[in-house]
Amino acid sequence: MSEVFEGYERQYCELSVNLSRKCNSATLLADGEPKKQQTSELKVGLDDADALIRKMDLEARSLQPSLKATLLAKLREYKSDLNKLKKEVNKLALTGANQAAHDLESGMIDPHAASANQRERLAMSTERLDQSSDRIRESRRIAWRLKILVSQFSVTCTNSVKHCYIHIRSFMVWMMPLTRARRS
Repeated sequence: MSEVFEGYERQYCELSVNLSRKCNSATLLADGEPKKQQTSELKVGLDDADALIRKMDLEARSLQPSLKATLLAKLREYKSDLNKLKKEVNKLALTGANQAAHDLESGMIDPHAASANQRERLAMSTERLDQSSDRIRESRRIAWRLKILVSQFSVTCTNSVKHCYIHIRSFMVWMMPLTRARRS
């Protein structure tokens, strides 16, 4: 079996066990901030597990057909387990969201505070979007500069080649009479 695949498999199994434990402990938590934090940590862990499965899949597909079949069968099991974990985490997230909606309806949460919280999240999202836009603009500017530099370099190289061609040609024209004289 591939050492690379085995390494990914070991990492995945450890991560899967840790995620299962965290998921079980999160179900015992009361709805609130600790549960939300635990749920977000679980989602990050699920993303990592998903990435490991993709890596294992790529590695398995690059192996010989005899090994490939057994490894892909293992991968199907791992994907099934991961999907079960994802469903459990989604249930946790939904129960937290339902509880928040219930709290808002029942008057346990001040609507103005909830609205302020939404405004704050919107402002943060807008700021991140602006930063992303700035990075895209900067990337485009760098790409444009690079295009200009490559174009200038290409012109310089072309001119150098033309210059060399002219010198070699003039040298050859100059050498022709001398080589004819030596032959005679």
